[in-house]
Amino acid sequence: MFVRSLKDVEQSGHKVHWGAGTSHRLLIESDNMGFGLCHTVVEAGKEARLQYRNHLEACYCIAGAGEVEDMHGTIWKIRPGDIYVLDQHDDHFLRADADQDLVLVSVFNPPLKGTEVHKLDAEGASSY
Repeated sequence: MFVRSLKDVEQSGHKVHWGAGTSHRLLIESDNMGFGLCHTVVEAGKEARLQYRNHLEACYCIAGAGEVEDMHGTIWKIRPGDIYVLDQHDDHFLRADADQDLVLVSVFNPPLKGTEVHKLDAEGASSY
């Protein structure tokens, strides 16, 4: 058993600025849990095109507001209490509302190593 705080993650170097916000990598591959867990913030007004080619991801909104859009143009509003699930390595846009950060608990399978960073200026979706 162990306990880990956001502050612990920051001191370990596993708080990552991923391009449109931050990700505290609370559980990573070396924790040997079989999944990863992140406290993810999308900064107000920011957008990112993402695709996890090597991971499945589920995101549970705990604060703020935003939206996720698939590549067919379908948009889902995301509010506290909502979950969105990327179960097909989905290419998608993730956006925070203009006036508030979007705060998510993100679960990855398999887990992240902990230092991955998106390249949002690349053509297409950023991936790892």
